[in-house]
Amino acid sequence: MAFLHSTIFLGAALLLAAGVYIRRHDTGGSGATTHLHFFMHDDYTGPHPTAMRVVSGRSLLLPTASSDDDVGANNDSATAGSTRSSLLLLSPRQFGDVVVLNNALTEGPGGDSARVGTAQGFAVRVSEGGIVSHLTMHMVLEAGEHRGSSVTANGRIDMDAKVRESVIVGGTGKFRFARGYMLTRNYDYDLAHGGVVEIDVYVQH
Repeated sequence: MAFLHSTIFLGAALLLAAGVYIRRHDTGGSGATTHLHFFMHDDYTGPHPTAMRVVSGRSLLLPTASSDDDVGANNDSATAGSTRSSLLLLSPRQFGDVVVLNNALTEGPGGDSARVGTAQGFAVRVSEGGIVSHLTMHMVLEAGEHRGSSVTANGRIDMDAKVRESVIVGGTGKFRFARGYMLTRNYDYDLAHGGVVEIDVYVQH
């Protein structure tokens, strides 16, 4: 009987300890909110681009000649296909594109502004109408009190929207267990060349 009481007491004690740990863990995870503000330089052109289209979506669907015998018989078709291919490859955005990013994050919008981090990730064009992408981006901080930490954003980016909202899904360093949201706005940007994007991140950690 004494053994049974001891077992019950031990089990209750373990459950109580687990409950205290879980409450402390949850409280610690929402104890601070940090606002990060910077500008991202998204450069598709120049001698050292920091953003690049690595897969051209519609070009994968272009027709090709099935054999050498078909070349003469379908000369007009081949010419039209070549023209269409060139237009698609030169188009700034298209459904199925995959773009990789390795962009500088700076305090201000100017190219000579102090660098505070790097935005690295990729975007996939997911809409045939409009310019809509699925974005996954890691913002690695390289200066200030959060140096060495990072936050990760995931979301739907509609370039026709004035302000785009994404979800903060996690982080590292001081931002472990992070959650929150990211707002992005075009500061000086065009689809063909890229430009500067203003970013506000609100993180609970």
